[in-house]
Formats: sequence, structure tokens, C-alpha cells
Amino acid sequence: MVERANSYLGEGIKARLGEDNKIWIEELPHVLWAHRTMIKSSNRNTPFTLTYGIEAVILVEIGMPSLRCSMVDKNKNDEELLLNLDLLEKKRELVVIAEEKHKRKIEGYYNSKVQSTTLKPKDLVYRSNEASKRKDTGKLGSKWEGPY
Repeated sequence: MVERANSYLGEGIKARLGEDNKIWIEELPHVLWAHRTMIKSSNRNTPFTLTYGIEAVILVEIGMPSLRCSMVDKNKNDEELLLNLDLLEKKRELVVIAEEKHKRKIEGYYNSKVQSTTLKPKDLVYRSNEASKRKDTGKLGSKWEGPY
């Protein structure tokens, strides 16, 4: 999961950079914000929501009057935030269950495409010559080693 998140961040930085590769550190906060506020398909929540218990308010909503920001009652908002924090642990548990279900679904799809093979004694096994440290036999040389 960490490798997938890192690849997503790398792709986001590449997309924002264009030709100038030297300013990637300036683009990192924007890419991280996008990553943290994007709904993930595996659990239908944002990482920001799972951390803080509320949805993020983007800067555009603060600067421009929106229904979401104009209808805020400070006293009631504090009570709602405390309630959200109390329910956050339950929400995280539900997300863990949903992610596990999603992983099993992906695993089932993958396993349905895999063809199992049974190897018998004296069968030839494909093994890269690099892996076995054999000398290079050229383009037309055998790539098979064995029997094993």
C-alpha cells in the first residue's frame, strides 16, 4: 500500500512539473493535499476524514461564500466536532473491514486469472540466465535451464 501511495505521489508530481524538474519540492504540498482529500475507492473515504473525523474545507470555500461555510454555528460546530471524534474510532474499524473486503475481491479476481501448473521430475523450467549467473548465450541461445 505504501508503494502504491508513493507511486501515486510520484505521478502527481510529474504531472504538475511538466518540463521543469527542479522545483518538485514546491509541488509536493499540493500533491499531498490532493492525495489526502481524494476519496479512495477501497474504503469510500478520504485519508483526511479518517485522520480528523471531518471533511476538509478547501481554501476556495473559505474565500468565497458557500452554503457550507455560511451556515456554521460556532457553538454547535464544536459539539458536532466532539461527536465526530467520538465516532471516529468506529468509522476507522468499518474502513478496515471495507478495505479487507476490497482486498479479497481483488485477490479473487487475480486468482481467477492464474493458471496453476504442476511440475514433474525432469520438466524444463524457465529460468533467466542472469538469475543462474550463466554466461550469455546470445540472442539465439537457450533461455531454458534444467531439468530440475
